[in-house]
Formats: sequence, C-alpha cells, structure tokens
Amino acid sequence: MGLRKDAEENRQRLLQAGKEIFAERGLGATLNDVAKHAGVGVGTAYRRFANKQELFDAILDDQVDEVETILRDAIAIPDADEALRHYLEENLKLQVRDKAMAQMFAGKYASQAFLDASRDRVAPLVNDLAQKAVDVGAVPPHVVGTDLIFIQVGILAIAEITEPEYPGLYTRYAEMALAGLKAASPAHGPIDTEQTHRLMRGLKE
Repeated sequence: MGLRKDAEENRQRLLQAGKEIFAERGLGATLNDVAKHAGVGVGTAYRRFANKQELFDAILDDQVDEVETILRDAIAIPDADEALRHYLEENLKLQVRDKAMAQMFAGKYASQAFLDASRDRVAPLVNDLAQKAVDVGAVPPHVVGTDLIFIQVGILAIAEITEPEYPGLYTRYAEMALAGLKAASPAHGPIDTEQTHRLMRGLKE
C-alpha cells in the first residue's frame, strides 16, 4: 500500500529539500537541516526516512539516473571523441554543481549497498563507452572504463579546491585528460571494475 497523500507530499518535500541542501553543503548536512529547509517537523522527517542514510540513498538513486542518461547519450553519439567529451564534460558539470553527487562518486558517505547498486548500473555503461572508443581507434587498446572513472575522480579533486576562486578551471584539466587518453601505453596497467569498486568502498571506511 502506498503512502497517504499528505505523507507522500512530505516525502517529496524532504527529497527536494535534501537535494538542495546536500548539493550546496555536501553530505555533511543533517536530517534536521533538511527538515527545516523542507518546512516540516523533525519527527515527520524521521517517519519518512529512518535516518539520514536512507534519505541520501533515495536522493542519490535519482541522481544516478542522470548519470545513466549522460552515459547512454554519450554512447549514442557516432563520433567516439565527441562521445568521450560529452560523458566527461556533462558528468563533471553535474558533480561540480552537486557536492553530494561528487562525494558519492568519490566513495564518501553513500551506503555500501548503494555503492554496489550504482556500480551495477553505471560501470557496464562506462566500460561500453571506453570499448567503443577503442574499437574505432579513437583511443589505444589499453584504455578501459576504470581509466575514465579515475580521471573523473582526479578532476573532481581539482574542482573542489579551485572552483570557489577560479570557476571552471577544472575544465582545463578535463581537456588535458582527454588528450592524454591518446598517449602511448603507460607503464602501469589498469585495474578492473571490482578492484576500483573495492577502493571506492574503502574510502567510506
């Protein structure tokens, strides 16, 4: 049975308030902060979400939908170089705008169950995008999906320290990273999706 109309309205208000608060402050904001922003009582917030983690995961689930859309749109672009550019630019733009999303993709705060689920949704698409670029010769055969993930994590770290004073500076390094994908084979080989996921989960410990 679904929620009563007023209960569902409160849930949606909390989700929207959570998106706004977490996007602005990151995932360190509290459920009390969200309740105040939503204009509902703290008790109401805890009736809809048992704890802040449940609210995080509900919000982040919606945001992973956005990442999936970016990836599917990128894969549909015929030109592999433009496909890679679209994915990196749009995904970085989304995460720079939304601190909570960036923290989640850096392995922070989101529950392990959520990280597992998001991996299952996102990783196959990232791998498909990288393989498409390899297949048409846009990047060398050594490039894999996890390379795109780590490039993104690195650029987000740059954005975190530069964006307040130098908005958009991170895009310079995104351009350099895209160019670097075409470089000769690096000395160190890649790690696979499971190894990458284990590292990301470890950041949460």
